Amino acid sequence: MIQEFKKIWKSYAIGLVWLFGLLWPLLGIHPDGTLSFGKTFTVWLYIACGSFVCLLLYLMNKSGGLRVVTTPLAAARDKAGTFYGTVPVWVWLGVALVLACIFPLFTSRYAQDVAINVLIYVCLGLGLNIVIGLAGMLDLGYIAFYGVGAYSYALLNTTYGMSFWVCLPFAALFAGIAGCIIGYPTLRMRGDYLAIVTLGFGEIVRLILNNWMELTNGPNGILGIKVPSIYIPSFENGFHFELFHLKKLYYLYYVALFLAIVTIISVYRLNYSRIGRAWESIREDETAAELMGVNTFLLKLLAYAMGATFAGLAGAFFSSRMRFVSPESFTFLESAMVLCMVVLGGMGSIPGIILGVAALIVLPEAFREFELYRMLVFGLAMVVMMLFRPAGLIPAQRVGTRSEEKEG
Repeated sequence: MIQEFKKIWKSYAIGLVWLFGLLWPLLGIHPDGTLSFGKTFTVWLYIACGSFVCLLLYLMNKSGGLRVVTTPLAAARDKAGTFYGTVPVWVWLGVALVLACIFPLFTSRYAQDVAINVLIYVCLGLGLNIVIGLAGMLDLGYIAFYGVGAYSYALLNTTYGMSFWVCLPFAALFAGIAGCIIGYPTLRMRGDYLAIVTLGFGEIVRLILNNWMELTNGPNGILGIKVPSIYIPSFENGFHFELFHLKKLYYLYYVALFLAIVTIISVYRLNYSRIGRAWESIREDETAAELMGVNTFLLKLLAYAMGATFAGLAGAFFSSRMRFVSPESFTFLESAMVLCMVVLGGMGSIPGIILGVAALIVLPEAFREFELYRMLVFGLAMVVMMLFRPAGLIPAQRVGTRSEEKEG
């Protein structure tokens, strides 16, 4: 036990030295070329004291010194879990839906704007979850389909005057076709090779959007995109239907909520269908799935197309909300962000991905006042999560059990 504690303290000391070396270039090197250590040392000391307390609590818990506190907490957790299990799932879903519907009534414009971003990324995260979480293919160019959907609505709306609701299926269709075009020549590859090729295709799409001046207006983007609109009954000068533009932010929130609910239901149904089971078999062992008669190439292509379809829906809403699109909105950093949401929440888990999206969108906004430190804390939280919960915040529950699990 003493030897194990020595290893922990040694790793802790090395980590603190590494942290100081990381903080000093961020805080100690100034734009005018001068160097200082005071601010870096102060911040480092605060972090060292906080982490030292956490480490002490961890060691005390491992040695049983906190049993007086942890035993009642564990009992309370078990009771809460029992209560949660006794309440039907549809009740929790109904409560969540009611809270989501009344959210704009009690919040500011800023909170509504953040919530719209969360809902857009929920659609993107669940779409990428089909490719990565269910079919097991690493896609680093997923944001390209988001861009295809956004530009599809922008071009159809500004050129032909088509409404948002008419363009929405076209945006999903064009993004799905783009997924098939990109997926067809790449899906015979596996692992790192597939990731590199998808990254290249994602950059190719962005460069096409940036350089095809006649169609996309290049880096200048497309302006004048109209917001969604609906027909509402009007009784002025007789009964008729009047076109109402959803310009206010809370109207757009409800449109985003509708798209997110459609995506959640669709991905859930796909997950628990025969196609979803086939995707999971490909993820677990592609060779064995193929030997059992699963058409792996066709189903992998379908996974790409379905994931791209939901990205197209999100892209169409994004362009209607911003009323402007440009290639700068569809960089590799966005693909990496969506991938982090899927991995952090739990691959294959719908509640986990929703929680991962909320964590990566809401928490940076909540810590916006800290400016320089918020991304450092954000990165540290990601590292801690991957160390202690590598399967994600809410790991996916596999249907059934394996033979070795039954034997064990």
